[in-house]
Amino acid sequence: MGQDLPEKLPVTSYALLGLLTFGDELTGYELKQRADATLRFYWVSPAMSQVYSELSRLTAHGLVAPDGDGRGTRYRITDEGRERLHDWMTGTPPGFSVLKHPVALRLLLGHVVDPATTIAMVRDHIDALDAEHAALTVVRASLEGRNAVDEPFRYPSLVADWGLAYFDHERALMVDLLQRLSEEG
Repeated sequence: MGQDLPEKLPVTSYALLGLLTFGDELTGYELKQRADATLRFYWVSPAMSQVYSELSRLTAHGLVAPDGDGRGTRYRITDEGRERLHDWMTGTPPGFSVLKHPVALRLLLGHVVDPATTIAMVRDHIDALDAEHAALTVVRASLEGRNAVDEPFRYPSLVADWGLAYFDHERALMVDLLQRLSEEG
């Protein structure tokens, strides 16, 4: 079934299918809100236009079912959509993450600006990490009580824990870099 799709779906399609597996029907706007509240911490949250184009693609392939017309249309994942998502989860390698980090790129090129500019950038990044950590802490807290081993929010809870540890680790790395840069400057 799902393996017979004529075109390979982009990862964003699978991400949106996955966001529809938590037992509710969502409008495109609500799906975008869910993506912004979750995906942004560890994946790219798609633009509103991309959400709608992916929903159109998923609908055309029978992977989601629309209910209604226009902006109020609600979408739910179909059995075929669940099967296709399962096939993707079990039949494709996860791949290796590529560090595409704007602060790392700017630090690499730090020699073209004065040290104070680079130090300020690292401080700003530490502030941004603190803000994102606080936001993810709120998301993680919202999952409490719904994250038992047999519940669907178990896995989002694990990802949130991973994200919090990631932010903590990156913050420690940035504090170390800041100290090294400050000692040199």
